[in-house]
Amino acid sequence: MIAACGGGNDADRAPEPGDRAVAKVQDQTIWASDVKREAVAQGLVGEGEPLDVTSDLFRRVLDEVIDQKLLAKEAERRGLDNSILAQRRLKATQERIMGDMLVENEVNGRINDQAVQTLYQEQLRLAKTSEEIRVRLILSRTRPEADAVIGILAQGAAFSAVAQERSIDEATRFSGGDLGYSTVDVMPQAYANALRDAPAGSTVGPFQTDGGWAVLRVEDRRKESPPTLEQARPQIVRYLTYEGVRRLLEQLRGKAKVNILLADEPTTGGAEEPASAPASASSANPSPPTAPQTASRTAPPTPPTGAPKP
Repeated sequence: MIAACGGGNDADRAPEPGDRAVAKVQDQTIWASDVKREAVAQGLVGEGEPLDVTSDLFRRVLDEVIDQKLLAKEAERRGLDNSILAQRRLKATQERIMGDMLVENEVNGRINDQAVQTLYQEQLRLAKTSEEIRVRLILSRTRPEADAVIGILAQGAAFSAVAQERSIDEATRFSGGDLGYSTVDVMPQAYANALRDAPAGSTVGPFQTDGGWAVLRVEDRRKESPPTLEQARPQIVRYLTYEGVRRLLEQLRGKAKVNILLADEPTTGGAEEPASAPASASSANPSPPTAPQTASRTAPPTPPTGAPKP
């Protein structure tokens, strides 16, 4: 049953400002924020994305939340919540939630625009900008065919026109042999060797490749553009989140006595990857690295391109 917003007792007070009661299961109110939280947990929407209460997605997730509450109430009626297994699983869930909340308070609150900007500028300072080369290709089956291509080009024929007429590379032939921009480190070795010192406007080849004999035209050389702040922001936020969680756990482990009771394993906990870092500690998420979104309980992010590594 869809319920109107409001009510007179504490159970009916909105848990968040502007929240809205959207259903009741017996005497328990379901709020819009409950549905949004479930949608985020399922990865259906991002933490910072809106979820319209009139949308089909909202109604579908609302039905799932209602079903969960019905199942939970029936489990309680049967006394399943009193079992040792249930208590352990409830305790583990509570610990995870409390850990998430600690990270939200202690870590995410310190990730602001100034922190993101500072790391971004450091990333730019340390970044090694690569050079991109735009190349056109004419690929021939044999060396004599490639030599004939060189002769035609020497007479002033347009490279793109000769590529369309004579190249056997079907992927680029009809675009005049255009391979676009790329850096030498991602090119086949034969191409990289031929192009490394070739200036813009030059013709290179013929030289043998896996697919035949290549003749290349260097159209342009340019410095690779670094990512903008907004492009790098998700990775930087993720990195800062991870670093904050790592430092927090380092402090906590330093104060606590932790004994590992497994054979052939270190006997005390160390400041390793924060395996217990909350799975959703931030609403902005990235690897500064490459970019977080929310803190992850899995492998740590790598720093953003050119950023100082931890």
